[in-house]
Order: sequence, then structure tokens, then C-alpha cells
Amino acid sequence: MVSRNPEIAHLQANYLFVEIGARKKGLLAKNPKADLINLGIGDTTEPIPAVIVEALTKKTKQLGSSTEYTGYGKAIGIQKLREGIAQKMYKNSISADDIFISDGAKPDLGRLQILFGRHSTLAVQDPSYPVYIATSVMTGKTKGYNSDSGQYDAIVYMPCKPENSFCPNLEQLPRTDLIYICSPNNPTGAVLTHQQLKKLVHIAHKNRSLIIFDAAYAGFIRDPSLPRSIYEVEGAEEVAIEVSSFSKLAGFTGVRLGWSVVPRQLHFDDGSSVQQDWIQIVSTFFNSASNIAQAGGLAAISDEGLQQSQILCDYYLDNANILRDAIESAGYTCFGGDNAPYLWTDIKGEKSWELFDRLLHKAHLVTTPGAGFGPTGEGFLRLSAFGKRDQIVEAAQRLKNALSS
Repeated sequence: MVSRNPEIAHLQANYLFVEIGARKKGLLAKNPKADLINLGIGDTTEPIPAVIVEALTKKTKQLGSSTEYTGYGKAIGIQKLREGIAQKMYKNSISADDIFISDGAKPDLGRLQILFGRHSTLAVQDPSYPVYIATSVMTGKTKGYNSDSGQYDAIVYMPCKPENSFCPNLEQLPRTDLIYICSPNNPTGAVLTHQQLKKLVHIAHKNRSLIIFDAAYAGFIRDPSLPRSIYEVEGAEEVAIEVSSFSKLAGFTGVRLGWSVVPRQLHFDDGSSVQQDWIQIVSTFFNSASNIAQAGGLAAISDEGLQQSQILCDYYLDNANILRDAIESAGYTCFGGDNAPYLWTDIKGEKSWELFDRLLHKAHLVTTPGAGFGPTGEGFLRLSAFGKRDQIVEAAQRLKNALSS
């Protein structure tokens, strides 16, 4: 029989959300009638805005017409959509030629691993979205999981705590080739300021490092003083790639559509173009995003589409306010939720998996243990504001009762 890919064997045995699913399944096996409310995985729950659905439907019907049918598109995406994103999302500060349409930010994060090869070093925020580390390990960028520390020895972990406003101090950390930054952050809900991003860009220039900036939740930022893109910082186009998505902005988690920005100013140490290598990878591994999804994307960035998507995001932020009020009334400190759909709760020294189990079995609530996002996440619990309003209201009451007891 064929040998197993040894790199995958370096992954931790239990991926965070797989373990959550297993514990949820265990409860339901004992209590099939348990009325579970999921505040865990960040999946959207509200319908896609009507103007976008209309565009998706129209394009689907066109594919059934002999005169309007279209097959493969350009691997880099429909030009009109690239131009629309440049205009509406970046106010034309980024060229459409530097924007590449994809099937989502998560697949792009995986494909980016191929771009830089197995010997590139990396730093990740701690806590951070598990995919950054998992895709790195799968492609052989690091080995040696240390079960005592809960870390991979070859990865630089950048502690992000309330004490440092969830912003890593790169000057106190070893230099790496790649620096993963997510803002608004999953899981903490923190949004980095212009000044904080300016410092990160400065260090990247100084160290000749490259920032991979995950802006998938930028649509939730309501504070006009906060940056929605790393390219709002001067010089970022020389040291940063940005990935983003329609998933949370417009409810496209099941439609799958996103984009990456790979500026032409980016070069490897030998002077060769990062963008040209990215085009090679995209053209080889990817046959373009769905024609239907891209039609929906065009509708999503129309004036009406953006307005309806804002209403959708505001709905989830209102959910976050309801949950925050319940958590804080029980005497707990809560971060995030104002410019991001996640609440990061300080659980007063309790182990996060222990509180997860207590809320699961006593309150029938599914949450996400902070320990699953990295060592610094221990002592915190992530709550997602994605959900139906009546369930969020009920969950808030359950939370208040469980945390107060």
C-alpha cells in the first residue's frame, strides 16, 4: 500500500472543529433531545441579500441557454469583477491587475503555501486561525509538534494578549520569511490600528519579510478610524499579500468566492516576480471561480449589494451586542464583537475545554475553546455571533445563567 504523506502526520491528532463535533456528538448520543445552540463555528445563517440571489439565479439560467452558455473563464477571474473590487473595496488604490479571484480566502491560504516553498519560515499570531499552521505543516514547512508546549518548534508564535492590545511586537521576536496577520482577528475580534499596521509594515521592510494579511472580516468594521486593508499603510504593497472573501460579507460561505491581492511590486530575493509565480500557481491548480459565483460577486459589490450586505453584517454585530451584555452581566470581561463577529471572553483562569464541556452539558451551548487557537488562547472562550436572533437571545440567557452560577 502507498505510504502516508509524512507531513500530514505532523498535524495534531484532533483538529479543533473535529474535536468540537465529536464532543457534540457524544452529548447527543446521551441526550438526543438536547436543544443545542451553536455559538461555535463561524458559519453564516441569514439568507444571501435579494439583489445577489437575483444575479446568481440569472447566471444559472444563462448556463442552460445554448446562446448564453459559458465554460471555463480566466483562472485569474472575470476582469469586470477584478475592476469592481479595485474600485469598491480599495478605492482604486490597488490595480485590478493585482487582484486575483478565487473560491475563497481559505483555499488561497493553502495555495500560498506552494508559492513560498517548504523551507520558508513563518510567524503566526497566537491565538490564530488554525488553518495558517495546518496548511504550513501539510506542505512541509515545519516539523516537530511539541506536546508539552502545544506548539510546533519551527514556528514563531506571536503572543497577542489584552496586555499588548492583541498586536504582536515583532522587534522582540526572531525574524521569519512570512508573517501571518488577521485583522479583524479570528478569534479575538481585535482590529489593528493604522499605527499598529504601520509598525508591522516597517518591520517587514527592515527584515525583508512578507506579510500575509487576512482581511476576510473587513466588512464588519464600523469604526471609520480603523483600516480595512493593509494597503492603507504606505509601502505595504512592497511587503504584503492580502486575502479576502465574500463569505462573511455577503453570506457566501456555501457559494465560495474570494480574492487575493498580490502586488506587482513584490519580488523574491533573486529579483523575480512574486506575482508571476502566483499566476503560474493559480493557472495550474485552479480553473477559475464558478461563473455563477462571480456573477453573484458582481452583484455583491454593486451599490445596492453593498448596502444589503452591510445590513447583513449589522445583524450579526447586533447579535454580538446581545451576547456581550449577557457575558458582562455575569461578571466576565469580553473583547471584540464591535468591529468583528467574534467575542473573546476571559474565563477567569478556568481551562477553556472545561468551560466548553460545562456549557455544552449544562446549558446545551456549543462554543469554541480558546486553547484550540494556540497556547495563548488558553483561559479564553470564543463565541460566534452568527445565528438566528431568537436563538441568540435564548443563548444569551443560558450564558448568563450558566456563568453566574
